[in-house]
Amino acid sequence: MRMKPLKIGLAVALAISFAPAIRAVDAGTTAKAATYRLRLYHLHTGEHLDVVYRIGDQYIPDGVAELDHFLRDHRTGDVKDYDIREFDLLHDLLGKLGHLDSEIDIVCGYRTPWSNNYLRGHSNGVALHSQHMEAKAIDIRIPGIPTAKVRDAALSLQRGGVGYYAQSDFVHVDVGPVRHW
Repeated sequence: MRMKPLKIGLAVALAISFAPAIRAVDAGTTAKAATYRLRLYHLHTGEHLDVVYRIGDQYIPDGVAELDHFLRDHRTGDVKDYDIREFDLLHDLLGKLGHLDSEIDIVCGYRTPWSNNYLRGHSNGVALHSQHMEAKAIDIRIPGIPTAKVRDAALSLQRGGVGYYAQSDFVHVDVGPVRHW
């Protein structure tokens, strides 16, 4: 019976002696974890956003919420939770282009069905069932980088739909099925 308290005491002592080493590994892992940052400028609202939304494999809820709000339907003010893969796509696209610190111009983010129908009635090329309405698409420009180069980099990622609008000078990127137009 006396052996049990001794074993428990020994286990506690070992745990305490190894605790600093375990904490150091966790701190080192966190320090080395990749930081995912996006810098955005919204062409319709004039707003800028510089936000860290992910560290390593951990998404930061406040950062994701800031992105969701920033990408709201600028016509109605409605906010929808974005598919977080879209944020990773933008980050990886900047990395592919070798411009991780660049600011992305947002032409269009989330669209309510009302906004989508409005655009369909006033312009060409707006899909009836747009990925924008699912908060899975963003139309972008990256200042200083030709849109054809942005399109080519997005296509090479093979992570969703890529639309190239040369006349309007923007690229559509979404996390729906892989396709292009």
